[in-house]
Amino acid sequence: MTDANVSPHHVPAPQRLLPDEIHRSVGPGTALLRMETTGSRQSLLDGAWWPRSRDVERELPSLLTALTEHLGPVTRVGLDASAWNGIPTRLVVDGRVVHLDSFPVGDDTVLITRGDNDHFSLMVVPPDTPPEAARAAMARAVHADNITQATELLGATLPPPATERGGAA
Repeated sequence: MTDANVSPHHVPAPQRLLPDEIHRSVGPGTALLRMETTGSRQSLLDGAWWPRSRDVERELPSLLTALTEHLGPVTRVGLDASAWNGIPTRLVVDGRVVHLDSFPVGDDTVLITRGDNDHFSLMVVPPDTPPEAARAAMARAVHADNITQATELLGATLPPPATERGGAA
């Protein structure tokens, strides 16, 4: 039986989801983004980023270059001052000035702003996070129905400090 409204040559549109293999191959220096095509963006996080170090001037330019390809020009970045070493007030990335704001909030996120009021929130996975824990946290952060704060996602997937496991700190 065939449907008269469906062409026999109809090819379904590809799903725009990251394949599971992407999550397994994620390493330090990687960003995973979930970009919704609606204006509602119901979840708390728009993605996750696993920088290689706490050096803003070394790590942020590659993230901003990648984001600019998908979002357009980034004008401002908000960072947790307690999570980074020496945050400048601005960076020049790909010939554009990006203003940096820093606050001692301890929320494990970076806020990306394009335009005047369009914000994207990315969970920041600490650079020294074990690969399996980082991958698990990043995968949870990019789920469309995620309503968990970044600090809770990371706390649920990171191993306890060495002193709690019976080792030396």
